[in-house]
Amino acid sequence: MLRQDSNDETEDVSLFDAEDEGTKAAKKKKIRHPIASFFHLFFRMSAILVYVLSGFSSSFIASMVTIILLLSCDFWVVKNITGRLMVGLRWWNQVDDDGKSHWVYESRKAAQGKKSSSEAESRIFWLGLITCPIIWVIFAFSTLLSFNLKWLAVVIMGVTLQGANVYGYIKCKVGSRKNLTSIATNYFGTQFLRQTFSRENQAES
Repeated sequence: MLRQDSNDETEDVSLFDAEDEGTKAAKKKKIRHPIASFFHLFFRMSAILVYVLSGFSSSFIASMVTIILLLSCDFWVVKNITGRLMVGLRWWNQVDDDGKSHWVYESRKAAQGKKSSSEAESRIFWLGLITCPIIWVIFAFSTLLSFNLKWLAVVIMGVTLQGANVYGYIKCKVGSRKNLTSIATNYFGTQFLRQTFSRENQAES
């Protein structure tokens, strides 16, 4: 039987909780699907890069075809692969027996802990998903303002394809039956109430 000296000022501390917390933190930071994470950004960033550098190219057709191919590959990869692997979301179109088309939005259940996405992958996914369409919108405005109409079709295609994935995955995330406007209103309302209560608490203290 072990004895503890009465003069010893050290305390017995359980290390199991610390190990569990450290393990959880490491899993959250770990990228479980590095290949999917790479291609999630590769095609869309390559399309933007080719568009920016197209002014240095003498062939408009070659640049346009390259951008369209990259945007098409990006749409397919993000819609069918990276969303399912990185954040557990999936959306697609389904035709029923009556010939009617239905959009289906799915989200992986949180109970499946082993397959849950890490925070690092989630940040990569959403950052790439939302940032790139914003860049294409900026390109669209710059194209219109500069009257460079020959690139307008390409820019609109970039906004449409990448915007479709943004819309589909937001519907998967928040629920297909919810109105995005009401969700945004509730979010900003909640943030306003939190700031109001925090200010009141600070004033009382």
